[in-house]
Amino acid sequence: MAHGYILVVDDEPDIRSLLQDILRDEGYEVDTAENAAAARKARRTRRPDLVLLDIWMPDVDGISLLKEWTEEGPLTSPVIMMSGHGTVETAVEATRLGAYDFIEKPLSLAKLLVTVERALEAYNLHRENAGLKRLAQPVGEPVGRSAPMQQLREQIRRVAQHDTTVLINGEPGAGKGVMARYLHTTSPRRDGPFVDVGVASLLGDNAAVELFGSEEGDKVHYGLLEQANGGTLFLDDIADMDNATQARLLGALETRSYHRVGGTEPVRVDVRVIAATHHDLAQRVRDGQFRNDLYYHLNVVPLTVPPLREHSEDVSDLIAFYIDHFVGQEKLPYRAFTVAAQNRLRNYPWPGNVRELRNLVQRLLIVGRGGDIDAGEVEAALGAARTAAPAAAAADVELPLREARENFERNYFIELLARLDGNINQVAQHSGIERTHLYRKLKSLGIDTKSRG
Repeated sequence: MAHGYILVVDDEPDIRSLLQDILRDEGYEVDTAENAAAARKARRTRRPDLVLLDIWMPDVDGISLLKEWTEEGPLTSPVIMMSGHGTVETAVEATRLGAYDFIEKPLSLAKLLVTVERALEAYNLHRENAGLKRLAQPVGEPVGRSAPMQQLREQIRRVAQHDTTVLINGEPGAGKGVMARYLHTTSPRRDGPFVDVGVASLLGDNAAVELFGSEEGDKVHYGLLEQANGGTLFLDDIADMDNATQARLLGALETRSYHRVGGTEPVRVDVRVIAATHHDLAQRVRDGQFRNDLYYHLNVVPLTVPPLREHSEDVSDLIAFYIDHFVGQEKLPYRAFTVAAQNRLRNYPWPGNVRELRNLVQRLLIVGRGGDIDAGEVEAALGAARTAAPAAAAADVELPLREARENFERNYFIELLARLDGNINQVAQHSGIERTHLYRKLKSLGIDTKSRG
């Protein structure tokens, strides 16, 4: 059965009625609008997953309406244009404005249904690829045959069948994002969107707009919560959320509705929320840094991802997984790890967890000269980071104090940003520097935070 909410915009009642009946029979939710004004209102009330838009209408033509939507920003759903008197020029203009396809009337219903299905699949694939950029490893069943990983996978599969909020705990790099997506793909919401949000990227007043959207006249910005409608919203680093956004999120979760910034009508949403943190959120509640009521709303089902050092027997499987990934997806040369090399890595403490292992495999495949990767090459790669700091310090002794101090600070913040995955909030907390001052400090040291994920 198909899924998705489709808005049909056409001034001909018979066309609207026919398309509504056909698409509903295919399993889609369908609303209709007879002109541009009604289309604006319907689109403001609820974000469609796809729009079927007629070109020739009495008030505003479809091309002008499409242009109006693209001026608000990138299209938030695919648009298929329809016309009984289309020309090459109008088709080209529609495509230039971002329309997915152009269908001529009288409509071939078979072609229409195929085009709708392909448009939704293409948009969902684009959205999935965007979400994958933040993951520590490719999507699939989490790797590992150890008892802790088998138990965690089984627990996730059970939890996935119950539509409740989940809080995932675990150290940085342990794979919380992978577990969240696995939960989504094994749930009844698997065909809906998975929207991955780094809470640390939601700053100040902009946080409410990004998460809940905004309205200004006929212009609508759909927030991340609305983009996840029918699917899953993954809030990574939930401990970094400011108090005002926490309060607004709690209200949305309790009532399943909220107001966009500047909006007057409530927006209803059907979203499963998965939150993740590497902090002790209960302690943050006790310290007054996180809302007690939101914590208990999120913590209905807690899951804990173990650090890699607690299931080191999975190291060999993870190495094999990442070799296959980098060879197959990034066309890196194949190199095998010897038993001695794998044994060394099984006994390494992995402070950076699975993310560190992934980066190590990638680095060794890139810089290696061919042949098997032995224990000596692994030891050299592990030792490079440990020896870099003392070597730099020895070189700094030859410099004036001011330059040596700048070098130390630059290396300190570069390393901290790498360890904390570019999270400015966490860098500020760890270093004891107020966030605004931290930005100025990084800029003075020539460190570009925009290029860090």
